Amino acid sequence: MIDPASLPALHASHGGIWLREGGRTQGLAKGQAIGRAAETPVLLLNAPLTGQRLGYPDLNGLDLLELWAFLHPARFLVPTPKGLAQALGLPVPGAEADIPALLQNATQALLDRLESPDWREREGAWTSAQTLHRLRWPWSPLVAPRIAKPREAERWLFSKLPEWEEAQPRPAPRTVMLDEAQVLDRLDTLTGAGAEARPGQRAYATAAIGPFRPRAHRDQPNMLLAEAGTGIGKTLGYLAPASLWAAQAQGTVWVSTYTKALQRQLDRESLRLFPDAAVAARRVVVRKGRENYLCLLNLEDALQGGFSGRAAILAQLVARWAAFSKDGDMVGGDLPGWLPTLFRRNGSTALTDRRGECIYAGCPHYRKCFIERSARASADADIVIANHALVMINAARGRETGQRPQRIIFDEGHHLFDAADSTFSVALSGQEAIELRRWIMGPEGGSRGRRRGLSARLSDLASYDVEGGEAIRAAADAALALPADEWLKRVVADEPFGPLEALFTAVRGTVFARAADTGEADAGYGLETELAAPDGPLVEAAQEAALALDALLRPLTHLSRRLEAVIEDAPDWLDGAARARIEGAVASLGWRRDLISAWLALLARIGGPADPDYVDWMTVDRVEGREYDIGIHRHWLDPSRPLAETVLKPAQGVIVTSATLKGGGDWGDAESRSGAVHLPHGAGRFEAGSPFDYAARAQVLIVTDIKRGDLAALSGAYGRLIEAAGGGTLGLFTAIRRLRAVHARIADRLARAGLPLYAQHVDPIDTGTLVDIFRDDPRASLLGTDALRDGVDVPGHSLRLVVMEGVPWSKPTVLHAARRLANGGNAYDDRLIRARLAQAFGRLIRRAEDKGCFVILSAAMPSRLLSAFPPGTPIRRVTLDEAIIAVSVASRRETLGETASLGHQGHESGHSHLERE
Repeated sequence: MIDPASLPALHASHGGIWLREGGRTQGLAKGQAIGRAAETPVLLLNAPLTGQRLGYPDLNGLDLLELWAFLHPARFLVPTPKGLAQALGLPVPGAEADIPALLQNATQALLDRLESPDWREREGAWTSAQTLHRLRWPWSPLVAPRIAKPREAERWLFSKLPEWEEAQPRPAPRTVMLDEAQVLDRLDTLTGAGAEARPGQRAYATAAIGPFRPRAHRDQPNMLLAEAGTGIGKTLGYLAPASLWAAQAQGTVWVSTYTKALQRQLDRESLRLFPDAAVAARRVVVRKGRENYLCLLNLEDALQGGFSGRAAILAQLVARWAAFSKDGDMVGGDLPGWLPTLFRRNGSTALTDRRGECIYAGCPHYRKCFIERSARASADADIVIANHALVMINAARGRETGQRPQRIIFDEGHHLFDAADSTFSVALSGQEAIELRRWIMGPEGGSRGRRRGLSARLSDLASYDVEGGEAIRAAADAALALPADEWLKRVVADEPFGPLEALFTAVRGTVFARAADTGEADAGYGLETELAAPDGPLVEAAQEAALALDALLRPLTHLSRRLEAVIEDAPDWLDGAARARIEGAVASLGWRRDLISAWLALLARIGGPADPDYVDWMTVDRVEGREYDIGIHRHWLDPSRPLAETVLKPAQGVIVTSATLKGGGDWGDAESRSGAVHLPHGAGRFEAGSPFDYAARAQVLIVTDIKRGDLAALSGAYGRLIEAAGGGTLGLFTAIRRLRAVHARIADRLARAGLPLYAQHVDPIDTGTLVDIFRDDPRASLLGTDALRDGVDVPGHSLRLVVMEGVPWSKPTVLHAARRLANGGNAYDDRLIRARLAQAFGRLIRRAEDKGCFVILSAAMPSRLLSAFPPGTPIRRVTLDEAIIAVSVASRRETLGETASLGHQGHESGHSHLERE
C-alpha cells in the first residue's frame, strides 16, 4: 500500500506557498507549485481554495476534505488546517510552513481509521469505494485496499433508508390556559440549575403567555410584538410557554426564522426541551422548502449514469452522506457546506428539487422521501422550526391544509416585512415562463433528463377519462406559446418566437431605451424602469401574451376539475399511491393556475390604469454585462397587508420578536412592518433592553477622513484596522465590486502578518462555512455583504471589530422610490438605515463578557441616525489614525483580560463619547 509520507503535500495561502516532499518542506513560486501539482497528485486541503490562491482554478489532487467526507459523511469539520488537526487530535501547526507536514500526518490518521473497528460509518463504505475506484477518484488507490470486503453484500442506499408511515390526522388542539408559575418553572428547567437569574427573561416568558391563550375575536390573533435586546435570552423565553402549551394542548407551535443560522441554533436548543436525542427528533422538527432537501430520485439518476466525471464522484459522496443524515437537508443541515464547493460547477443543485418537478407518489422512493417524512413528522411535532417564507406559503397554499400554522413565533421579526415582500410578489420573466413550459410539456427535442410532462405524470388519468386526456393535450398545445430553449438569444437578436418571447423583446427594448437617458445601459449591471406610460408595441405585445396565457389557463382549470372528479368517483385503479399522485397533481396545478392568474392581472395593467396597491416595473437582469433574464415584476406597496390577511388573521396566536424589532424607531414602525396595524385590535407590546454594559464594553467610531470613492484609502483603512485589532474583524460592504477590490489589495499584506482574510464572493466557500472558519480562528477576518449583517453569531474574542464601509443607504430602486414616497420620504429612509445599523452593531456584543469596536468609514454619517445604537454606547467622530489607536488599545485590553471602563467624555445625540486615547 502507498505510504502517505511519500506523497507530496502542498499548502498555498496569501502568505506564501509550501511543498513538503522527501521529508523536507520548501517554499515555492506559483509557477513551480502549479507545475509540481500538474505532474503528480499532491495532498491538499480544499483544492478550489488552493487553486484560487495559486491562480490555477483547475487544480485537482488528493483533497483531504473529500477523504473526510467519505469517512465521516455527516460529521462537522471546520475545513482549515487548525480544524482538521483538532478533529484528529493532532498538534495544531504553529506556522504555515508546518501545514504540509500536518496534511501528511492527517492523511495517515484518516487512512488508519479505515481499518479501525471503531469506525462508525463503515456500513456501505466497501461498495462505495469500489464504485469510486471505477470513477477514478484520486483517493481510491489508498482507500480501497484498506477496507475489508464484508462477508455479506451491503444493502443499497435506497433499500436501507427507513420508510415513513401514514398517521391518523391529529385532532385540533385542546383549549388550555397556561399558568404563569408553571411557565416560569419550565423556564427554570430549560435554563438549568445554577443559571444566572435574568429578570428580563422571566418578564419576557410571562408576556409570551398571552398568544397561547384562547382567541377572543375573529380575524384577531392574540398577537405580541416583543423587542428583547441581545442577552435577554428570548429563545428560551418563548420556548418555555410554547413547549408547555404544546404538551398541554397537544398542538403544534411553529417557530419561524429568517436565517439558517438561527434554525440550527434552535435545533440545538431542542435538546434542552428533550434531552433524549431520539425524543427530540420526534418532538422538534425542522421544516424547509423542497429545494433544500436531497431528492432521492435525482440521486438515483445520478448514481446510475446521469452524472459523469467529478459530478459522479460528488453523487457517490452525497449517497454516503444520505445513509447517515439526520433529515436529508443539504443546505444548512448535516451535509458539510464545503462539500459541494469542492466540485466547482458540478455542484449539488441537480440533486435537489429546485424546479417543482416532484412526481410525489409516482416516485419509487416516495415512501422514503426526506421531504415527505419531514412534512409528516411536523404534523405530530410539538415544535416545528421553519422559515418565514415557508410559514407564509403554508398558510396561503400549503398542501397540508390541516397543518396551516395556528400558533406562530416569528423570531428575527425585523425581517418579516422583507419575507412577505418576497413571498407575495409576482414575476413574469423568461426563466419563470420556460420553467412552466417544461413542467407542462416535459423534455423536448434532444434534451435529456428525467423531467416528465403532464401527459407522462397523468397517463392513467388520460386513459381513463376522455375529458381529462383532452385537457392535458390542450394544455400542452397552449404551452407552445411559452418561451422555449434559446429564448434569450432570439429576444436579444430581435427574432422572438411566440407571444411571450415577443413580450420580453418589447420589455427589453423599453428598458434599454429609458436606461439610455440615465447612462446606466453601458454600466454592465441590471437595468430597471417603471411600468408607466408604455408605448404602443409594448401594449400590443402584452395583449397578445395575455391571450396566450388565458388559453393555457383554461385547460389547466378544466384538468383540475377532472382530477377532483376522479378522486370523488374513486375508480377501481385509484389505489392509495394513485390517489396521492393525483392529489399532488391537483395541488401543483393549483399553484400554477394561481401563478398564471397573477401574470394575467399584471399584463392587464399594461395600457390600463395603475393599481395603487402595487408597484410594477420592468427589468433586464445582467451580471457583468451578460444578460440572463428579462421580466415584469409586481410587488405590494405594503406587503404587510397580504401578510395580515393570509397569515395573521387565520392564526390563533402570534409572537413577532427580535432584538431590533423597532429598528431604532418607535412602536409604530414595528406595527406597520409586522402587519399588526391591519388587525382589528392591534397587538400587545413588550420591551426589554439588553442587560449588557455597552458603555463599558463597546464603542462606535465614525472615521471622518476617508474620501468617498477612494478605493486605495478604503483598502488601506480596512488593512490597518484589521492589523490594529489583530484579526477578529467582520467587514461589511454594500457593493460586491468594492469588497473584491479591497480584498485584492490587503489579503497578501495581512497574510504576511499572520492574519488570514476570507471573503464572500471571492473565496470558493459557502457563507455558512466562511462563518464557521471565522468563528474558529481568533486571528481570522471576514469580509461580506448584507448576508452577514444578520444571522452571524460569533461570541467571544473571534469577533472584536466590525467595520462598515459607509452608511448603508438604500439602493435607489423603483420599488424603494415608491415606498419612500408613500411613507414619509426621508423619515422612511432613516428608519431603514437605523435598522441596518442596529442589526450590524448587534453582531459585535453577543454575551456579557464580549468587548469590541464598531467602525464606520464615512464622514457622511448623520447624527440623527445615531439612535440606532444602544443608549449609553460611546460614540466618537475621529480620524483614521485615532480610530486605529482606539481599536489597538481596546484589542490589547481584551487580550490582557482587562475590564477597565473605556471611559466617557461629552455626548452626541444622547450618546457619550469615548475618551480620546
